[in-house]
Amino acid sequence: MAQRSAHLVPIALLVFGLAGILLLTISTENVQEEPELRYGIVLDAGSSHTSLYIYKWPANKQNGTAVVTQHSKCHAEGEGIASYAGQPGAAGQSLEACLDHAVKSIAKDKHQLTPVYLGATAGMRLLHLSSPELSTQILKEVGQKIQSYPFDYRGAAILSGKEEGAYGWVTVNYLSENFIKYGFEGHWFSPSRPTVGALDLGGASTQITFATQEKIENKDDLMKLRLYGHEYTLYTHSFLCYGKDQFLMTLLAHIMKSQGYPQSVTHPCYPADHSRTVKLSSILDSPCTVKYKPSSYDPHASVTVHGSGHYEYCLGNVSEVFSFNSCPFSQCSFDKVFQPNVTGGFMAFSAFFYVHSFLQQVTGITASSPSELQDVTKKVCSMSFTQMMLLAPEQKSRLHYYCAASVFLNTLMLRGYGFNDTTFPHISFQKKVADTMVGWALGYMLSLSNLLPAEQLELRKALTPGVWGSLIFLFVMLLAAVLSFCLFRVYNGQNKERGSESTI
Repeated sequence: MAQRSAHLVPIALLVFGLAGILLLTISTENVQEEPELRYGIVLDAGSSHTSLYIYKWPANKQNGTAVVTQHSKCHAEGEGIASYAGQPGAAGQSLEACLDHAVKSIAKDKHQLTPVYLGATAGMRLLHLSSPELSTQILKEVGQKIQSYPFDYRGAAILSGKEEGAYGWVTVNYLSENFIKYGFEGHWFSPSRPTVGALDLGGASTQITFATQEKIENKDDLMKLRLYGHEYTLYTHSFLCYGKDQFLMTLLAHIMKSQGYPQSVTHPCYPADHSRTVKLSSILDSPCTVKYKPSSYDPHASVTVHGSGHYEYCLGNVSEVFSFNSCPFSQCSFDKVFQPNVTGGFMAFSAFFYVHSFLQQVTGITASSPSELQDVTKKVCSMSFTQMMLLAPEQKSRLHYYCAASVFLNTLMLRGYGFNDTTFPHISFQKKVADTMVGWALGYMLSLSNLLPAEQLELRKALTPGVWGSLIFLFVMLLAAVLSFCLFRVYNGQNKERGSESTI
């Protein structure tokens, strides 16, 4: 019997060794096998600029699996497409460099399979308010330009503020794997994590979107989404004219009006050693500044703006642009807009991230609480332009507005949205998640490309069915061979023992 056990030891080692080699070989083949990719393109036509994003995902996993990632991006030169109103062909031409980038970045045989979408946001919403004909013409021009490229053009549209907010929320939670996650067990599952709210600050509007169990008193701000077998009730609102650029323009118009429209005004939010000259038309021709227009003015005339660097006066003027006076609902954020209490975590992106990042850069403080945010804002507002230049020389063209932008961010988030000592620390200021830019563009593509299923996914194995079949077949064959070998050795051993006994 001892001899039989001795025979079985090397056999067992042989079995495990062969099985290990087999699994390693199949696993290596599976890892090295390059999946066929599919691509999608979204042109984010914002108020200040246009960005093109290329997304990719494995072709055999496009029915709702959370594998869509950013392939590359391109920022078009110039301003947003709305700025080309009245310049035939200019809006389309502004997209050419980024569309050329997409042609080079995506394999030629995938071009016609690649959907491309253009979504325009608050800049075009404002243009549509003032001149529907011009906004329609621009959408037509950019559509014709995109169609001249070898992609699957799916249309150009102006997103509503509600859509922009909801798509941003989808992007944030998709990238954070709050909807679905791939586990070590080899299948997709719901991580049972709460979703996070989305705070988006663009050039012409700002959006707040979050899931809530409170009653939403204004149904215009209610949206229901069903994703991966779960239904989400969202509060979402977009404040047009409260994007960073339009608000700063409105603030200057308010200051000009309060000082009687002189040729030279004092701006308490500008650094004390800074002044600039701007045309009246660039301030007063926006739909956001209508109520600040004088009865008559020369649009070609200019106004010189001198900074005084006075935080308290800056805060006073910024607060006057908001309206906190009356509320037709049980509670409001501002401008008579209903909002339930903010709850859970939030991700703040776009200009929220850039302003917050600047505050950290020049003060060295993380600004992770309301008191810290107010402190760093006061410090920035007390700095001269020269001091800021020493701390952030790469931002020379933007330094003059950071005090105003910071005071605006304070007022919007703390007094407007109602974040406090308990809820503010749960805000994460982000630019990217997993190498993918945070914004509405990814959520837009996921929704329009049907990559977000309404129902829950079925079990998905870690290896493809073909590999699993080969593995099982080879394992059975190996097991049969090992058993045959063992039986042969046992039978051969018995014959030898009999031979020995007969010799004795």
